[in-house]
Formats: sequence, C-alpha cells, structure tokens
Amino acid sequence: MKVSEIISAIGEQDPEIYERLSSRRRAMSGFVGFGKKLALTSVPFFLGSVLQKAYGQSTGTLVVDTLNFALTLEYLEYRFYNTALGSSGLIPSGPANAAITTIRDHELAHVNFLKTAITAAGGTPVSEPTFDLTGGNGSGNGPFKDAFSNYQVFLAVAQTLEDTGVRAYKGQAGNLISNDTVLTAALNIHSVEARHASHIRQMRKANGFDANIKPWITGKDTEGVAGVDASYAGEENTTQADVSIINIGGQTISASAASEAFDEPLTKEQILLIVDPFLA
Repeated sequence: MKVSEIISAIGEQDPEIYERLSSRRRAMSGFVGFGKKLALTSVPFFLGSVLQKAYGQSTGTLVVDTLNFALTLEYLEYRFYNTALGSSGLIPSGPANAAITTIRDHELAHVNFLKTAITAAGGTPVSEPTFDLTGGNGSGNGPFKDAFSNYQVFLAVAQTLEDTGVRAYKGQAGNLISNDTVLTAALNIHSVEARHASHIRQMRKANGFDANIKPWITGKDTEGVAGVDASYAGEENTTQADVSIINIGGQTISASAASEAFDEPLTKEQILLIVDPFLA
C-alpha cells in the first residue's frame, strides 16, 4: 500500500487529520513526493513522524504547566508595577509615570492572554499568589523593602524583574515548541519584556544612577542591585555553540561585548529560586 493510500485510509476514520496536518492538497502532495523518495524501510519512520505531528498531544500538560509558570511571573510583575503606581509620590509625574503605567498595562495584558491560552488548552490558570514584594518571604522586611518609597530602588528592582523575565521566557521556549501558535505568542511577550528591561535601564540612566549604564546586560554585572546575583548568573558566557565569540573572525571583540551579544536562558528551577523570596 502506498503512503498516500495509508493516509487516505486514516482519513476515512478521522476526517480532521488534514486540518491537523495542513490542507488536504498540500498534505497529499507532500505524501506523494515523500512516497517517491523514501526507501521501503523508511516508511514506518516517516509515518511515525506524520502521526506524531497530527496527534502528538502528550505535550499538552507540559504546555499548560509552562504557561502557568509564565503566568505566575506575569502576576508578580503586574503586582509590582501596580503597587508602585499606587504609592504616592514614588514615581515622578510626566514621562516616567507614563512609561511605568504602560509597562504595568503590558503586564496585565500578558496575564489576561496567558489565562485565555491556558483555558483554551484545556488547563486551569493558577490563581495569583500572595506576594511579598520586598523579597522577604512574607516578612515584609526583605532586601527590597524600600522599593515603594525610594525611586532608585524601585527602578533597580524593576530592571532585575524584567531581565529575569527575558531569560525565563527564553529558557521555557523549548517546552512550547509543540504548539506553534502559543510559541509565537510567548516569543512576542519575550521581546516586549526585553524592551521593558531596556527602557527601565534608560530611566535609571536619566535619573542619575550611572551615565554609562547600557540598555542591555553586560556579563553578570548586577549594576548596583544588591542580592540579585542569581538573576545574572551565566550572563558572562562568551561561547555560543562551542564557538568563542571573543575576537571572532579576527575582529577585536572583548569579553564584555561577547557576553552582551547573547542573552542566556534560565531554567525553571533557577527562576523558582529567584522568585521564591517574593512569595509570602
């Protein structure tokens, strides 16, 4: 029996298989082309790949778990900015207040999107945890206790949260690869978090923290934020795909520049350790 005939037989039992794969015409065209090229011994492997594409739902739980993990991070960011905006006199009026309001609204949009995506995937969105935004594990007296009374501390913590968010989304992207739609949306959020991080850094520069502060991470430099080493661990990496970036191609490229050119992912376990102090 030809590959195309096998797929047609499956189609009689499951008319939706073509929608699962692609349009019927494109699917059948692909099957015929493959059928001409494949050796007989390769057919079972090809069919296994096809059916995994059509029916590979075993990763559904992983997708939902990953989205719920991202949702928890978005809850934290939204709550942090919303609390700051409600703290009288903390954020200067004008462009600064407008920027933080916009970022807060972005985080709320991310929260609502992730809830919708989780529900659509057949899961249940996690509820927002009770946060200790001072990073004190519920004591209210953590290392960031001045974040809502001191504008410089607020911006420093905001920068760290955004930098961590960028690395978190990158680290979880592989768990969403089975769902192109969700993966695309998550990467869209990832890029917005990166812009947030860059803008917060520019706000710190404008507020006089450091005239030389850059819009991106350099090495594992925490840039004056105490107690956040875990958020920047690994960013000093200067090797990608076993290729050293320092002075690559005969160019003069420093270790700092090499580390800046790539963001490093953080694992779920690393992120949980970073976020844990913020949970009451």
